[in-house]
Amino acid sequence: MGKDGGGGDGLEVPLLKRTYYHGNCPGCRLEKRNETRRGVPYTEFACMWLVTVCSTLPIQSLFPFLYFMIRDLHIAKQVEDIGFYAGFVGASYMLGRALTSTLWGIVADKHGRKPVLCRKEYSHLALSLISSSRAIGLIVGPAIGGYLAQPADKYPGMFSQEYIFGRFPYFLPCLCISILAVAALISCIWLPETLHKHNEATYSNNSIEAMEESLSGSNAEESSGGYWSLFTNWPLMSAITVYCLFSLQDVAYAEVFSLWAVSDRKYGGLSFTSTDVGSVLALSGLFLLIYQILIYPSVAKAIEPITLVRATAILTLPLLASYPFMTTLSGFNLQLVVNCASSLKNSFQVTTITVCNILMNDAVSQDLRASANGLSVTLMSIFKAVAPAVAGVIFSWAQRRQTASFLPGDHLVFFMLNAATVVGLMCTFGPHFARGSTKH
Repeated sequence: MGKDGGGGDGLEVPLLKRTYYHGNCPGCRLEKRNETRRGVPYTEFACMWLVTVCSTLPIQSLFPFLYFMIRDLHIAKQVEDIGFYAGFVGASYMLGRALTSTLWGIVADKHGRKPVLCRKEYSHLALSLISSSRAIGLIVGPAIGGYLAQPADKYPGMFSQEYIFGRFPYFLPCLCISILAVAALISCIWLPETLHKHNEATYSNNSIEAMEESLSGSNAEESSGGYWSLFTNWPLMSAITVYCLFSLQDVAYAEVFSLWAVSDRKYGGLSFTSTDVGSVLALSGLFLLIYQILIYPSVAKAIEPITLVRATAILTLPLLASYPFMTTLSGFNLQLVVNCASSLKNSFQVTTITVCNILMNDAVSQDLRASANGLSVTLMSIFKAVAPAVAGVIFSWAQRRQTASFLPGDHLVFFMLNAATVVGLMCTFGPHFARGSTKH
């Protein structure tokens, strides 16, 4: 391989370098700009960062005040029924994702996978920005939901009970999320179009572009067998299975933790306010950001991926089993223990999800990775849609059995979360699990 411009900067040039760009094609304009521009595309990165942050906010901002919103709507006839209805609210978000993810993955493979917004040497920076933006969403979302819900009660000097934020106490956090979403939508104006749009009359079959399309299209289709071959790719499907099971446990935990923390102590809860829950979730999100930047890279280098998943699953078991005993604490000790436990749980979960994504990418060729991602997100979203509903039902049932002789109260809830963890752990061993090694 030659060096770009002979400058010795170590950047490889492709064997087939594009020599002609279609003037009216947005994809060609972007590729031409990437060929000539050496700097980091800060504008595009900032826009993508904002969009990704906004995608995590709706569900994360909901959990701190969901219990109180269901209570104040007077849907539940008894306090013990609040968790039942809260579970279905949490499930509805993931149901929408499940219905569309596979379609978007197929569309991305056919129309938007090959072009990128930045040069290859900056792709690692782009991926780290995406990961950090999700962590930022885990901080900002709970903070918005926890601190801005019921503003007339929390900040009577600023918000009156007679006006809109007093009459609709959960409107302000939703309004803030919507404003940020509009800002993200506007920022898309600065995102360049990546799709190639060529006039067929001027399209030459002898061009390098045609050769690239032929190689990446027909050969990939022959080698991969198309979208339906994903279902016979056992390394991929086994990784997706593990991914779905741990995602189910993660969302069920997120639902249960918020409901458990705000429920009254006579029902085995902590009697937290929405602000308390928002603070715990925001602090654990901050720890998660630090963990992703400073700790996870070293851990990932030292431990084999699937071994890392097994280790975090095993460590999760005693952690979840300890939650019901936190009700014996109070004051600073309670805050310290809850924040530490929540931070550890989130770091275990993000480790598992990151490794599962690596395993899924290793199991498929480059040309089908978006379709594989769409399939995994669809199946994962189905599990995530089921998780809050089931968790809410179990939580409501547990609230009614505080004096049971076996697994009383919330001991039952966290036992079920551990049961889901054990099932996921078992699926990381053969013959259920197969490791892929496709590199393209």
